[in-house]
This record gives sequence, structure tokens and C-alpha cells, in this order.
Amino acid sequence: MAVTGDVGGSRILVIEDDHAVGRVLRDVLTQEGHQVTVATDGAQAEALLEEVQPDLVLLDIILPDIDGLVLCSQMRPRWQMPIILISASKRRADRTLGLRLGADDFIPKPFDIYELVARVEAVLRRASTSRLATGEQRVGPLVIDRSRHLAQVGSQSLPLTPTEFRLLAALASRANEVVTRNELAEAVWGFGDIGQSRAVDVHVRRLRQKLEILDGVSPQVATVRGFGYKLLREAATA
Repeated sequence: MAVTGDVGGSRILVIEDDHAVGRVLRDVLTQEGHQVTVATDGAQAEALLEEVQPDLVLLDIILPDIDGLVLCSQMRPRWQMPIILISASKRRADRTLGLRLGADDFIPKPFDIYELVARVEAVLRRASTSRLATGEQRVGPLVIDRSRHLAQVGSQSLPLTPTEFRLLAALASRANEVVTRNELAEAVWGFGDIGQSRAVDVHVRRLRQKLEILDGVSPQVATVRGFGYKLLREAATA
């Protein structure tokens, strides 16, 4: 069963099959003000990634259904949040391999809980600083980099026109919220009137086609009839 902390702060997903360790990590990180969810295997973690949209993942290498290094390599192309590996494995190559696969840090077991908390905070600060520096927005696997005028899902870049890029960025800035046609027109062209708000429909249709090419992996643009559009945090399912 997944367990979630009830306080504010960063969203942290702990993937740990040892219930005692998972409980300690949940309790201590929750006391630090984070929202903590614990998954006990890889399958549960996959489901919770969509649900929780974590800002950071603490991933144990030794899991009952999948090697944590394999799970790390699968998550990295699809998700941009930092990953910290934790492990009691005695294999000396695990640390190097984990970092090469995209992990942001590696903490061996047994660990000092206060050192772990400090390293979690350090990784979160680096990630936050990086996002601010690049003007980055993230909605699930979708990443929008305003400074480079780049939008991508995992490792796939979206071939967007400048208008489509501004439209997607405006929707992403208020993900899961309804954005009216006039608001989108103002974000894209600097002003909104009846003509421009209707033009939004045309560009949304083209944007939606490009997102749908990714077979439901990327967040989708939903129509809210009579109001406008919203970008769904989770990919649409059949």
C-alpha cells in the first residue's frame, strides 16, 4: 500500500521494499516538510509516477520485481526529476553505473539518516536552481525549456512552430486548469479578441495532433466546452 505524507513541500517518491526503511524515510522526510509516497516494488512505482508527479525519487537498487538500475534507466528518458539511488549492494560498480544511467546521487546502506536528508535537500536545490536558470516547465514527461525554445517528451523533441510553442507553454504554466481562449490569445499574440480567440482553436488542433503522435505518452490538451482548454497532467488513456 502507498503511504503519503500530508504536509507541504517537495513531492518525494520512495521506492523501497524494506517496510522498516521505507517507514523511517517517510517519517523523517515528512517532518522536513515534504510530501512522501512509498512504493514497495517497481510495478507500484510505475503507477505512482503518473499519480504523484514527484519532484525527486529515492530508489533502492534491490527490488523484488526489477533491478533498480534497470528501473532508473527506464525512468530517465521519460521523467526529468532527480533520482537518488540507495543500496546495500556490495557491487562496487553499482555507483558508477547508476550515475552513468542518469542518477543524481548514490547513497550506500546503512546510511546516516541526517546525511541522507541533507543530500536530498542538496539535490532538490540543484534541480530548482537549474529550472529557474533555464525557465523550465515540467508536466509529467513533458519538459518545456523557454530559454532554448525547446519542448520535448522524454528524449523526443516536439516540432512546434513559435505559435504552438507559446500556446503549449501557456497551457503548461496552468496544467490541469482551464485556460480560456482569450487568455491563450493574449499569451500567444499579446491581445485577445473574438478573431484571435477563434484562431486559438486552429492552433490547438495542430498542437494536439503533434502531441497525439507520441501514442498517449505526452500530456494531452482537453477541450472544456464553452470555456477553453486545459493541459492534462496525465496522458489520456483509451
